[in-house]
Amino acid sequence: MWERKQTHTFTIPGKYAPNFRNLPRDQLGGVIFGCTNDTIRECLEQQLVGLPGQHIVYVKNVNPGLPVFLFNYTDKKLHGIFEAASSGQMQINPYAWSPDGSEKTKYPAQVMIRVRLHCEPLPKDKFRPIIANNYYKKNLFWFELDHAQSNKLISRLSSHAYAPSSTPHYPAPRRSIIQGSPANNKIAENRSFVPQDLENKSSSSIDSQAALDEKNFIYMKLKEIALDREWPTLSRNGHPEESTNAGISYNDVSIGQAGFMEPQPPGEEKTEDGDCDLADYPPFIAQLLTEVKELKAFKEQHIQEMSGVEKKLANAQEEIKLLKGRCLMLDSPNPSRTLDSENVVESDDIVYDESIILAGGYDGNKWLPALDLYSPLNDALKSLKPMSSFRSYFAIANLSRELYIFGGKFGRVQYNTVESYNPADDKWTMHPGLNKRNSNLSGATLKDKIFAMGGGNGIECFSEVEMYDPQVGRWIPSRSMWQKRFSLAAAELNGALYAVGGFDGGNYLATAERFDPREHAWTKIESMSTKRASHALVPLGGKLYALGGFDGSQMMPSIEIYDPRRGTWIIGEPMNYSRGFSTAAVLKESIYVIGGAQSDNETVDTIERYNEGQGWETTSLRALGKRCFSSAIVLEEV
Repeated sequence: MWERKQTHTFTIPGKYAPNFRNLPRDQLGGVIFGCTNDTIRECLEQQLVGLPGQHIVYVKNVNPGLPVFLFNYTDKKLHGIFEAASSGQMQINPYAWSPDGSEKTKYPAQVMIRVRLHCEPLPKDKFRPIIANNYYKKNLFWFELDHAQSNKLISRLSSHAYAPSSTPHYPAPRRSIIQGSPANNKIAENRSFVPQDLENKSSSSIDSQAALDEKNFIYMKLKEIALDREWPTLSRNGHPEESTNAGISYNDVSIGQAGFMEPQPPGEEKTEDGDCDLADYPPFIAQLLTEVKELKAFKEQHIQEMSGVEKKLANAQEEIKLLKGRCLMLDSPNPSRTLDSENVVESDDIVYDESIILAGGYDGNKWLPALDLYSPLNDALKSLKPMSSFRSYFAIANLSRELYIFGGKFGRVQYNTVESYNPADDKWTMHPGLNKRNSNLSGATLKDKIFAMGGGNGIECFSEVEMYDPQVGRWIPSRSMWQKRFSLAAAELNGALYAVGGFDGGNYLATAERFDPREHAWTKIESMSTKRASHALVPLGGKLYALGGFDGSQMMPSIEIYDPRRGTWIIGEPMNYSRGFSTAAVLKESIYVIGGAQSDNETVDTIERYNEGQGWETTSLRALGKRCFSSAIVLEEV
């Protein structure tokens, strides 16, 4: 069962969101580490790279053989190609990159590395387009790479490999020269990097150019073996040398090294299709090539099989979490009832047309699968059949007096499932799921169709819109919004959809846009004066009311009102309480704002009511108790 805590840290985009992409181990295709001119030589000599301690969140997912790249903050260039020689762990060298090695390192999340291939470093304008989706600010990007990004970087760097006789130059350490300079105190600051959260594009195939380069390099190695076999007493520079059992080494990578093989250095002869002509070489080369190809085919088959097993394991773990949620719900004798009995007034005489349906939420102690019918007139509740699972951050919509709930999450499990509640028989029905897992989205009904707008999957924010047509029986991609919007608010007014505010992955938004079904297009409208997310949006008197929310630093009581006839937002009378993650509904020409959270993360139990011409009043309604992250709706004919 859930443990009671004094406070609860809410998932608020930006300030409270996870700091990294948090790619699963099977989707992590590579990692970028940071350095400066003062530390790059130590990184290469010690064959060690590191990041500040908080980056262990994803550094721990690094396994030997994973591609590693080194970003130099001084010249803004990306160096490679390296690969992990150890698993990611804390403090492999507790004194690395410290003055004279006498102080604890500031970069304890470490990985041992080895060289795959020495290449000319890529300037920012060359590598930035490859990892464009990792940039969350102008000059700041996440260090976690998916497979597609990693493969493209490998391909681009491989095309600029150093010739066999060349050695890449790295600047000598300046620590002894500038040790007493005030500027030296900023070196550590320049090395540090704090990525945040948010695109997950997995790929199991190697970039075709990189694969071609790998094949060509194998041919080059075999040619060297052939030459050494024919002239064993001569080195490649023509001078005699003693025989050795160390094997052939080239650019710090031996031919027998496991993992990635170096691409062919520039200047080697090759045919149009990239294959070397082996007709003039001993027959044993053909046998070696056959064995190499068989080994590569076996490796690719093994990777595919392991990928399938990992996916099945991930699905099984997700199912286990869902089943645990169901068990928690079934263990409770009345999961929709979380309040003290002295504060609850139950009634079976509540009328739907005079009540608000409240779904899910958090009561300051635990998450709820509850579905309640609440009458503000009587301050009374009627418990309805709860949802089929614990679910938060979901969207809600009304279609033909049936309540639809879609998306959301439970813990770290993202949902794409859809279920509807029919009050006529107190029954839930499952429907076709969304096309992708989505939480912190918003929903609204327009012309007998439900629209799911924006949201995110914990890694990226969405601008996509999906439409559910009950006649077709599935969700259909619709026209996307102009902006990505996570924790947005949406509503229908006068035959059009409105999407307001939210979080785009880097900034809180004041922007708004409207969808006209006749033109099947989103149009930008005037922005609000205040940026906000996790707010409520309701129509009243032909206008839209944006209520409270979070602006990136605090919860707000402010109100803005949009009049579509004038096309402008005006500042309205603020609520009596600052609150975000609240829910709101319009009943009998009154706006009810229910619960929410304050800036100190305290769950709110107050309900405020607004009437045009009378303003806001704090009611004495208490039957609902504390609740935030819930959704409210009135079942009116649409």
